[in-house]
Amino acid sequence: YAIEGTWKMVYTEIIENDSLKLKDVSNTTFIKIINETHFSFFNQENTGNQNFYSGAGTYLLKGSNYKETLTFTSSEEIKNHQFSFQIEVKGDTLIQSGIEKIEAAGINRQIVEKYIKINK
Repeated sequence: YAIEGTWKMVYTEIIENDSLKLKDVSNTTFIKIINETHFSFFNQENTGNQNFYSGAGTYLLKGSNYKETLTFTSSEEIKNHQFSFQIEVKGDTLIQSGIEKIEAAGINRQIVEKYIKINK
């Protein structure tokens, strides 16, 4: 699959309550690793060891429809939740977009994430 590999987040936009917000990714490193059947991600500030988080699970890809099931996370509200996205690969860039909605966690937002492949 073209999505398999190690990816570094370089851009994130979040639309929530009709408001567009660009996430500052300059002070953190967010890595997503995708193999044939599973994905994992981790994020940490570039200095210190604060605000580390990670997660992992399985995914299904049919055409450009990408569905993650988050099996491993420290957040009970989103554990085993399925996230449906559209995914596109352009050269060494992975673009993931869709709606993240989890009523139990009070999350309802549209996201666009862009990643650059770092294992060429």
